[in-house]
Amino acid sequence: MTDFNFKPKQGRQDFGWYNLNGLPHFDGPEQPQFVTFRLFDSLPAQVVEKLRTSTKSDAAFRKRIERYLDSGFGECWLRDGKIAGIVRDALKYNDRKTYDLIAWVLMPNHVHVVLQPRPAMHLPDIVHSIKSFSAQMANRALGRTGQFWQHESFDRYIRDRRHLAAAIRCTEMNPVKAGLCKDPEEWTFSSAFERQKEMNGKQGCLPSSQ
Repeated sequence: MTDFNFKPKQGRQDFGWYNLNGLPHFDGPEQPQFVTFRLFDSLPAQVVEKLRTSTKSDAAFRKRIERYLDSGFGECWLRDGKIAGIVRDALKYNDRKTYDLIAWVLMPNHVHVVLQPRPAMHLPDIVHSIKSFSAQMANRALGRTGQFWQHESFDRYIRDRRHLAAAIRCTEMNPVKAGLCKDPEEWTFSSAFERQKEMNGKQGCLPSSQ
């Protein structure tokens, strides 16, 4: 794993720590990351600010955000199988090129991804590429214009193998935790389903059917 004694980033091409909207982020070389990004209307700004000011730790803040997201606020465009397919394809497009896609799940209004950047690749650039391409294609499919994803994303670097296993489980269990299915392999737009499908061709549940 990466040595975390990196200095703060001084520029876009530097690796290290940086702050964005009051939250710390770590952009480390080939550092596995657990990333969450959400639809722009999934979490009202006033709710985010209230949670930020009333929560003592960064970890607690992120957990409260995730609980709110699981309540299904907003338009939840990712319930539409066509839109979810666009986002899935965007996630896979640069897999094994600029990053290795380890685990992922598409929830109705947000996305969890566990990935590892390839050498010399920066996490902010990877996330921006995924969000920018998928937003353009999804808006076209929806016949709309304007913001699709919330600008802010949440990311946590993976400390060790135990943390990696926990991040994968957290990602793939999210639909079960949210009450959308009984087993993670049932959720069509997820790495758990695709892994099971490769094994036995099992059919899953579309987000739009929930």
